[in-house]
Amino acid sequence: MILGTAGHIDHGKTALVRALTGVDTDRLPEEKRRGITIDLGFAPLVIDGTGTIGIVDVPGHEGFVRTMLAGASGIDLALLVVAADEGIMPQTREHLEILSLLGIPRIIVAITKSDLVEPEWLQLVSDDASELIHGTSIELRDILAVSSVTLAGIPELRDAIARVAKETTKRSADDLFRMPVDRAFTVKGTGTVVTGTVWSGVVERDAVLTVQPGGWTSRVRAIQSHDKSVNRAEQGMRAAIALADCEVNDVPRGTVLLAEPEWVPCSMFEATLSLLHDFAPSPRTRVRIHLGTSETGGRFGTLRREGDAVRARVMLDTPLVARGGDRFVIRLPSPARTVGGGIVTDPYPARRRRGRSPSSANYYAESVAALLDDAGVEGLGIEMIPLRTGLDRLQSQRELVAAGAIVAGRRAFSPRALRELETAIETTIALSMANHSLEAGVSLQTVRASVRAPSEVIDLALTRLQERQRIELVGSLARPFGWVSQLGEREQALSDAILHEICSHPAEPPSVSELSGRFGGKTQAMLRRLEREGQLERVSDDRYYGRDAIALMVGALKGLEKGRNFSPAELREVLGVSRKYLIPFLEFCDRKGITERRGNGRVVKQ
Repeated sequence: MILGTAGHIDHGKTALVRALTGVDTDRLPEEKRRGITIDLGFAPLVIDGTGTIGIVDVPGHEGFVRTMLAGASGIDLALLVVAADEGIMPQTREHLEILSLLGIPRIIVAITKSDLVEPEWLQLVSDDASELIHGTSIELRDILAVSSVTLAGIPELRDAIARVAKETTKRSADDLFRMPVDRAFTVKGTGTVVTGTVWSGVVERDAVLTVQPGGWTSRVRAIQSHDKSVNRAEQGMRAAIALADCEVNDVPRGTVLLAEPEWVPCSMFEATLSLLHDFAPSPRTRVRIHLGTSETGGRFGTLRREGDAVRARVMLDTPLVARGGDRFVIRLPSPARTVGGGIVTDPYPARRRRGRSPSSANYYAESVAALLDDAGVEGLGIEMIPLRTGLDRLQSQRELVAAGAIVAGRRAFSPRALRELETAIETTIALSMANHSLEAGVSLQTVRASVRAPSEVIDLALTRLQERQRIELVGSLARPFGWVSQLGEREQALSDAILHEICSHPAEPPSVSELSGRFGGKTQAMLRRLEREGQLERVSDDRYYGRDAIALMVGALKGLEKGRNFSPAELREVLGVSRKYLIPFLEFCDRKGITERRGNGRVVKQ
């Protein structure tokens, strides 16, 4: 579990952490000189029977709210520090607003310097803190009076923290690994080391991680947690990770370590906003977006109200790593102040949305359904669902089932998109067959070109249509189920005339081009139909023969002496045809295995 401090400057956060852990988190010389916390500090809190809790100590000065935001992201429990002699102060309120916007679930209030005030005053401060927190969504667990000087109340505070730690549930180890970097430095003999809170998943020694933004990879040389070497770090742990082949400037605060290659920074995301102090942004409003340890400028591309929620498309000046469900804080750059926050609903939104925004009743199933609708016939990569929804892998699979998704390979499709594709395919086939009634079907190549969708989803749609007996697949052709070509009077007359013309010259039939010149544009389609019916056979690209004529000519060849090599002149005499017809017919016989070419002659096979 990770505990983060919060509160006004000089209210004793660092002193309280030292009283709890024995660690002074002010490590910088300037912090020592000025007596204030400037950067994030870290300390382990070891509690018997509970384990080690990571503490992140944040600065309280209003000028370091950006640093406070980097430390507050990813904590499980907030420790709000209020000095008994001053009570609630401006940064107390702003820090509490930030904790609420970040969705921190639980909070303990520590009223420090309790040895400096009377009990009556201490009670007033306690009442003010209680009233302030009850106006937020954070669960108040305890309000305790403590003193970092006399150590009064410190054991009770440790017990209160331990109770919360035992109730904190870990996220699935099957989740995607992500660790935002909050500090990077160089250790002699080790190289570059980065620290951060593991937000999700597990990392082990020798794992290869991707660093974003940047997209380059590095191997994990070693892992420490609270100055102890470990073989793995998991969600809810503070970790120091030594990276191979990495310079300290390559991993500044705001970069993120990731295990899966699907993670890519986003330049915009969709979110549900929570706005403070009557802040009413417009698409031109410039803001600062704080997500994890990252910070960038941004603006709102679209703003729309849906019930009590304000939904927005957030456009970023520089890309950052985001995931569905991530919390972020919005601040104005000048004058600097916190004006709201939000929850990322989709880090990779479609340019135009088709799916409806999910309701809270069945949020995740509806989110997955909306993503599938937006993806249309392109489908949604299964590996992208955890990124876009915030679910782990197992939960993603469950919500795919709940959304009624159809899975083909590594992509998932919405039922609506598949139905629309099936309708388009059926329509294409029906129209093609209506316009080309003499054909056996429409080529699958024509179908694919007409509907313009990935091949795997077209194959899936064709299979489903065939199973429901909506279409028939015959080789590389498709046609409506039960299709039977019916000839009209004119087409039947054309069929009879073409067949008569070919059969009138059995050994030397007219070519396709000659027939087309005489009978018109439907000639070739009619020839293919007669071939399918078995009345004609295609001997060469430009010539068809009648079935009986081929039988007679082949019979004449088979009557010849077996094994003897016959010259073309001899075969021409046997078949009674000119050389123009002889050679294409002999090549046809070669393909059928009736004859075999040897030199310039032919041998009739056994």
